[in-house]
Amino acid sequence: MKTVDELLSAVLAGELGPDPAELTATSVFWIHHGTRLAGGDVTYLNQYVLVRVGGAFGGCAFEAGEIDPAICRDASGSSLATLLTEAPQALRTAALDAYLAAVAPHREAPGAEPVTLPAGPPEVRAVARDTAIAGLLDIEPGAKVALIGVVNPLVAAIRERGGDPLPCDLNLRTTQWGDPVSDDMHEVLAAADAVVATGMTLSNGTFDTILARCRERDVPLIVYAQSGSAVARAFLGAGVTALSAEPFPFSQFSAEPTALYRYRAAPRAKGGS
Repeated sequence: MKTVDELLSAVLAGELGPDPAELTATSVFWIHHGTRLAGGDVTYLNQYVLVRVGGAFGGCAFEAGEIDPAICRDASGSSLATLLTEAPQALRTAALDAYLAAVAPHREAPGAEPVTLPAGPPEVRAVARDTAIAGLLDIEPGAKVALIGVVNPLVAAIRERGGDPLPCDLNLRTTQWGDPVSDDMHEVLAAADAVVATGMTLSNGTFDTILARCRERDVPLIVYAQSGSAVARAFLGAGVTALSAEPFPFSQFSAEPTALYRYRAAPRAKGGS
């Protein structure tokens, strides 16, 4: 599968597990969350829509105004197939994420490396999370790393691994240290030696473009995903080189130890004579 639509079609056809028409979205809920880390000057405002299917949750962030909280009343109790075919894109992504997480929970998935984030304040947990993400980068010193979806601790973590961040975001103009932030992902994708992208690219429809561009240029793609973490996992080895998957409840909603799961695609076989 090369696109999210192809993945969705496979799920609807029952090729990856049970028929989604026979599964119920027990709970659909909406979270509006604001964070400003100590010492920072940026307030991150995030909205998430989440879907529970049996023992699994799926989630997806979205831009302000895209979804109204009333959708929680309207969608809760719907069949998963209904959400996968009729819901707005962010809710559709959350439903797809829930389905794939129910079929193969991260905690049981082959190849998943659990990383426990320590108990503590947001600053400690954010640094631990972003250090774990940056640890998936296998780069030469000075490599240009496109960062599509900017969080300041991750900019710092990339630098600590010797990378030169190329930040790109639709909502930020500079990093905490004054680095300019591009709003043109094509610009940073063209210049990058490696790409790190947030799962929110699944929500805004840019994931397939990033995936295709990284395939074309044979550039490593690392995805860090609260949004659609099980969706991104489906593309490991098919454009996604590595993944930091953080299922709900996300790290910012707890002060206790929580887990994220790191995945690496199997190395590609080299051609012989």
